[in-house]
Amino acid sequence: MLRPSHLLALGLLLACTFQLTAADPDKRVYEMRVYYAAEGKLDALNARFRDHTCKLFEKHGIENIGYFEPIDNKERKLVYFLAYPDRESREKSWKSFMADPDWQKAYKASEVDGKLVAKVETLYMQATDFSAAIKADAKGNRVFEMRTYTTTDGNLGALLSRFRDHTCKLFEKHGMTNVAYWTPMEDQKDAKVTLLYLLSHASEDAAKASFDAFRKDPDWTAAKTASETKAGGSLTVPGPKGVVSVFMKATDYSPIR
Repeated sequence: MLRPSHLLALGLLLACTFQLTAADPDKRVYEMRVYYAAEGKLDALNARFRDHTCKLFEKHGIENIGYFEPIDNKERKLVYFLAYPDRESREKSWKSFMADPDWQKAYKASEVDGKLVAKVETLYMQATDFSAAIKADAKGNRVFEMRTYTTTDGNLGALLSRFRDHTCKLFEKHGMTNVAYWTPMEDQKDAKVTLLYLLSHASEDAAKASFDAFRKDPDWTAAKTASETKAGGSLTVPGPKGVVSVFMKATDYSPIR
């Protein structure tokens, strides 16, 4: 029979083990893929993912993270995120996926009346050290916001520090949920000046109310002023490219929704 002192020691050991595990960095490679559906083909593209592609991705070691459509979707986009242990695993998984007879059959059947995808864009990314644990989280009918920041030269590190030390906590304080934070991998375009992240909100109106309160928060004002004073100016480039916000809804088959 365990004595109280033994139980205490066991509890401390488990707590320490949990802390070490929770602190382990996320070293996965993430890929953001943006598909521009051909005219009239977005529903068919979603059906192919829902009925075939997502299952075949998992079969070949590709982790489905989230699938989204912009709320204002004039360009018929499907934006989705995948994860892999590393880039080499990514290449092997895609090679086996493309060669899979089940994929070839589903692909050919879906494109009998024409191609579903007009254009594809990809970006390889890594999670920041302050990103929330990125995992399937199906909470229901919420709105996602993808925000892309382009920093002034040499200030990506300062921007990341501000998020790590202040911004993320203040987002949560004002009702926003931190979903994921990424930077592009070194060989990607604009890798040294880009932060891309996902928030979730109850609605677009809730997002506006949260950001209004966030921007008026004295703690945010102090953190912003201090970081910009140290950097000698704004951490993001001026104009619309500095901060780009896209509101999205998760698809019905998205692990994160």
